[in-house]
Amino acid sequence: MTTAQIETADAPVRGIVLMIGFGIVGPFIDMFAKLTSPGMPVGEIALARFLVQGAVLLAFAYWRGWLHRPGLREICLHLLRGGVLVVATMLIVAAFKVMPLADTLAIFFVMPMIVTLMGAVFLGEPVGWRRILASLVGFGGALLVIQPSFGTFGFTAVLPLLAAVFFATYLILTRRMGRRMNQVVLQAYTATGAVALIVPMLALGPIIGWQPIVPIVPVGMDWVWLMGVGLSTVVAHMLLSYAFAMASIAILAPLQYLEIVSATIIGYLVFNDLPNALTFLGIAIIVSSGIYIFFRERQVSRASLPPTPGRAG
Repeated sequence: MTTAQIETADAPVRGIVLMIGFGIVGPFIDMFAKLTSPGMPVGEIALARFLVQGAVLLAFAYWRGWLHRPGLREICLHLLRGGVLVVATMLIVAAFKVMPLADTLAIFFVMPMIVTLMGAVFLGEPVGWRRILASLVGFGGALLVIQPSFGTFGFTAVLPLLAAVFFATYLILTRRMGRRMNQVVLQAYTATGAVALIVPMLALGPIIGWQPIVPIVPVGMDWVWLMGVGLSTVVAHMLLSYAFAMASIAILAPLQYLEIVSATIIGYLVFNDLPNALTFLGIAIIVSSGIYIFFRERQVSRASLPPTPGRAG
């Protein structure tokens, strides 16, 4: 199903609902990555993510008869999309290895502002003052949840910032390509392109001796955690793709702050990172920003509907 087939008057509202789902499921990818052994290379974690994602979605798309033979231009776009996502994944996983989930995401969430501006520049999407204000309010809430400190984490704190730039590029490509492609096929081919890029990288790892891409044999629960990375990626990124096929980046970008709420809860329950009062204040601000965006777009969607006989009077 392409964007052209699903963009209706109430599509932005459905896109918002799907984006909320992504905000809940997305941090589970990071949780499973953080649970792997400390010595597990980030390149191998990225490979597990895309290998499982590609296998599941290719099988499903084949079963539904959705697969097609991509042309050279489309192959290049899938490789580009897969490449920027591989880089973003490796950067963010490397940060998670050192920093708590919520700290990392607090830095990473300069991304919605980046992607909102990129959507206006590269896709020509309108960005009104309400959406800009909602982005700023959400970002302020994110800073309250965890106050990232470059003095504490050093250069590692820069990694989520770099990941934000690459992930914003991925979202721009998702929006552009999703307008004319089935979302399942889009995700399946991009995951395949990512695997095609990671495998040679891991093959070169032992030769150049760079630990993040030197593969090792997983042991014990690492197999479970790596499978969890892949399966949670399938669910999260399908929600993300359909959301961006239904609504503009400017609408959805502020809602990504909901991820930090889930990450904070998971960090407390799984890694015993106890939130403080300021954290809960930030969560309240983030949730309020998301609720405002939802009802604002619902109001706009209803206003855009043609009048019915019952409403004409």
